[in-house]
Amino acid sequence: MSAKIALVFVAVAVALVSSQYHAAPAYPSPAYHAPAEVYPDAHPKYDFGYDVNDPHTGDYKSQKEERDGDYVKGYYSLVESDGSKRTVEYTADEHNGFNAVVHKEGGAYPAAPAYKPAYAPAPAPAYPKY
Repeated sequence: MSAKIALVFVAVAVALVSSQYHAAPAYPSPAYHAPAEVYPDAHPKYDFGYDVNDPHTGDYKSQKEERDGDYVKGYYSLVESDGSKRTVEYTADEHNGFNAVVHKEGGAYPAAPAYKPAYAPAPAPAYPKY
């Protein structure tokens, strides 16, 4: 009987200790920071280009582009897997949008002939011998 009373006493003590109220910690309000000064965009102007000539991997390509404000003009070229060379000349501006003209020069490999299966006569029928 005394074990039951001790058990009830321990349960009541745990309930009292765990039910104590703790106030939330106080934090200072965040400091106000004025927004950073906004600078107007600089006039965009650039000119760049590159060439890749790698006979080991067969990678041949080039690009050149220039920009002055909202007007962009350039080209790029590459050798495709069939040996042909593709060149794309492009311009882009605020009024006309993006315009590209594609040129393709013939490949180093001739066109493959159309497939024509060889004649193969059907085998003679095999009749059972009696």
